[in-house]
Amino acid sequence: MLIDKLRSLKKNKIYEQLIIFYREQFNLKMQFSSGKLKQTHLLKKIRKQISRTKTIFMEKRHEDNG
Repeated sequence: MLIDKLRSLKKNKIYEQLIIFYREQFNLKMQFSSGKLKQTHLLKKIRKQISRTKTIFMEKRHEDNG
């Protein structure tokens, strides 16, 4: 998901997207550990996406509190 699209979402939708990314990361880790994951670059990609999403979520959270 693009950063601009994430920034346009509301805080609760960003949180839902974060949960989806965590589930996807879990599934990728399970596939990797069982030897079924051939595209190992996806692990790094989803980790970075989670980081971006958490950053945007915290920005939104501080905007609401500040």
